Amino acid sequence: MLLANKVAVIYGGGGAVGGAVARAFAREGARLFLAGRTLMHLEAVAGDVAGAGGSVDVAQVDALDADAVARHAARVVEKAGRLDVSFTLVGYGDAQGAPLLEMNRERFVEPISTAMQAHFITATAAGRYMAAARSGVILALTAQAGRIPYVNTGSFGVINAAIEGLCRQLAAELGPHGVRVACLRSGGSPDTPGVEEAWARHAANAGVRKEEWWATMAGKTALRRLPMLADVANAAVLLASDHATAITAEVTNVTCGELFD
Repeated sequence: MLLANKVAVIYGGGGAVGGAVARAFAREGARLFLAGRTLMHLEAVAGDVAGAGGSVDVAQVDALDADAVARHAARVVEKAGRLDVSFTLVGYGDAQGAPLLEMNRERFVEPISTAMQAHFITATAAGRYMAAARSGVILALTAQAGRIPYVNTGSFGVINAAIEGLCRQLAAELGPHGVRVACLRSGGSPDTPGVEEAWARHAANAGVRKEEWWATMAGKTALRRLPMLADVANAAVLLASDHATAITAEVTNVTCGELFD
């Protein structure tokens, strides 16, 4: 198993992406600590993990509350002895479907602020323990919109570009302490409720059915398909594992070839 004996924290572990990553990490032997704001969703994912024989702990934690995140990280290290992987997959509340000229300042800025606070707070909390141990991996998820501008996506592309910039900065500062920092850049998984909702709005704006929009997006990729949640989760397993010990300060292309790096 690729993550045997690894201790992993997933913020937003009760969401669609967080849940997929949690199940993949558990399958590969990780000891999981799931954190998020909605205990019911965390417990549903934890039930799947435990039912498959995995080790899992849940805690209600707001990733925007620095004190709560610090206390949770301390509890993880106290219970498990260390912290090997931190992956933040919380929602940002961004809105898509309208041009920037029709958005007010709050609708544009607040999701960016949420994303930056969540990633800064969780990454630095984990990074302090990892730097002391001289080992660890901090992961983040972005999307192709961080590199290719798409119309009517609001602040979503800016959020992704900002996360990637933060990860590069963290990689430079934490690398000398043996800590890796990397992003996975997805092309948008249609089996994610948030993606499905956003693409439905884009399809409506374009005057086509949702399925036609998906087909158009898939047609832009080299593989002529879209990355599903399982694809993203499996890529995260690899980046979190010791098979990727030379990979840091990197944005991994999980777009099925929409982007050519």
